[in-house]
Amino acid sequence: MSVPLSRSRRMFPFARCVAVPADAPRANGNTVRFLGRRDEDAVELMDDPAADLDMLERTYDRFRLVNGIVSNQRAVYRRWIRPRLSRTATRRVLDIGTGGSDLPRAMLAWARADGLRLEVTAIDPDERAIAWARRRSRAPGLVLRQVTSRELADAGERFDVVTSNHVLHHLDGRALGALLAESERLAAGGGIAVHGDIERSRLGYAAFALGTLPFARNLLARTFIRADGLTSIRRSHTAAELRAVLPAGWRVRRGFPSRLEVLWGADG
Repeated sequence: MSVPLSRSRRMFPFARCVAVPADAPRANGNTVRFLGRRDEDAVELMDDPAADLDMLERTYDRFRLVNGIVSNQRAVYRRWIRPRLSRTATRRVLDIGTGGSDLPRAMLAWARADGLRLEVTAIDPDERAIAWARRRSRAPGLVLRQVTSRELADAGERFDVVTSNHVLHHLDGRALGALLAESERLAAGGGIAVHGDIERSRLGYAAFALGTLPFARNLLARTFIRADGLTSIRRSHTAAELRAVLPAGWRVRRGFPSRLEVLWGADG
């Protein structure tokens, strides 16, 4: 649930002066234009247990398109996952908070195209997400489980790569610490952990607000993507904020566009 800023400003020179869109959520009655602090009190609509199921499932369905643009997950695959894969031995990747399972399916397709052997265990504690993912077409190498990372760690499971996308901003300090500790246990014995998320910025907020506006009444209609995307940016961290709270052995790397990678066990 990491960008070179100079490049981003060349691409979006209007970002500094754009106003918050009229349909954007508000925080504590004040405009969130400047995004100076993380808004931990903001709640994403799709996290509501009573969220409209049709809208939720349309959101899962559209994640494949949106994540393909904003998550840059292929770069994560090339940099951190592909170098650890083999043509002869099956490697295991754990995707935490998988939602509609679009990213594990993409990773499996990339690995097949590269002639590499991969199994992805995709987990989510939300039964709605796992139920929807299980109704999709079968993907060889994909294992879907309604379980938490703590349950897997307690069961002694081990993976070559532990990853997540857009999960960190959902967590408070205690839950973040728990996820990182569980990731270390799950990747023990030579594995790595790579958690990707948004980096909060006025630029990123403006770019997402303006970039999704033309699609609000068609492609993104009857989904939570636009509203929750803006909320996600407000809830997300900056690189400096994460560096201040990460335990020993963890580090932050910036990527594009407005991305952060929180890493453990990875080389330089």
